[in-house]
Amino acid sequence: MKKLALVFVMVMLLFAFKGSKNTYNGDVSKVEIKHLLEDSLLNVRALELIKEAGFFAFLTSSGNMGVGPIKIEEQEDYKVYYPAKLSSDTLKLNFRALAARKKHGFGITIGNPAYVIKLDKDVKDSSIAYKEVHEKVFYDSMEFWNDDEGIAIGDPTEDCMSIIITRDGGKTWTKLSCDDLPKAKEGEAAFAASDTNIAIVGNHTWVATGGKTSRILYSPNKGKTWEVFETPIIQGKETTGMYSLDFYDELNGFAIGGDYTQPDDNAANKIRTNDGGKTWHLVGENQSPGYRSCVKYMPNSSGKELVAVGFKGIDYSNDSGETWKHLSDEGFYTIRFLNDSIAYAAGAGRVSKLTFKK
Repeated sequence: MKKLALVFVMVMLLFAFKGSKNTYNGDVSKVEIKHLLEDSLLNVRALELIKEAGFFAFLTSSGNMGVGPIKIEEQEDYKVYYPAKLSSDTLKLNFRALAARKKHGFGITIGNPAYVIKLDKDVKDSSIAYKEVHEKVFYDSMEFWNDDEGIAIGDPTEDCMSIIITRDGGKTWTKLSCDDLPKAKEGEAAFAASDTNIAIVGNHTWVATGGKTSRILYSPNKGKTWEVFETPIIQGKETTGMYSLDFYDELNGFAIGGDYTQPDDNAANKIRTNDGGKTWHLVGENQSPGYRSCVKYMPNSSGKELVAVGFKGIDYSNDSGETWKHLSDEGFYTIRFLNDSIAYAAGAGRVSKLTFKK
């Protein structure tokens, strides 16, 4: 069989940002977009921003390409390196989720079998930390509570969502028993669209499910116990539900989604909570944006300012999601903020720097 390069590659941007933090008050009027890396083979669904270590991204394109560190100097000169690639003789592996710590990066594959890969910063050394074989296995998102404890979530292989947890810095991972998790409903799964199905604030963890049933799984103690909350977001089809979730603090959270097959539909696709996820309310009902794959709170915004991205563009809210302003038609799958005016976004064919301005 023709040898296939492992889809997984990692981009690392080493930042040299100095001086005072970029700040602003009030409304954002525009976004400036600078493409850092462009390649038709790129299809980036996950970004992780670690100031001490760099900017990590898993690129889900197939083929014989590998992307190593992109170093950003103060002059913002970009250079792409091509390190040794992981490879497989029989498998075409596809990464959609990433977590990056100070010393290591971690990625988890979709499809059967599922692999958690532990990666060093130089991208050359890697190891398999976890393997799961099941015809239904499909992991969607990954996050860490701290340098030692992390979580990844995926579609059900039995009668609950798949959740694996590490307590030793990613060396080993253990799958939780369905006896310790809420039972999944018919058609309940998750979307591997932007690696933002999991939100963490301190020890609190929220997981967004989607599909025919779209609910919130909640743990107050880093995954030791779980409960489940209903949501009013659109659901009922395999392509509907929450695609992205973010929490500003322990009480205030926001989720967005819809139906990617009908991206302009904006009914019941944006929801908000102010009680830690116990109850959710529709906001921006029948208002744009429609389907979006990722939503993030702007830092230092008191939970008022949100940015949502998707393949139909970039949108901004300064009133906790009640109303929205369309900033750009540039399409992205996922976004992460460096500070309260600079973010990095990625999608089909590019990784870009976004600067939000008044």
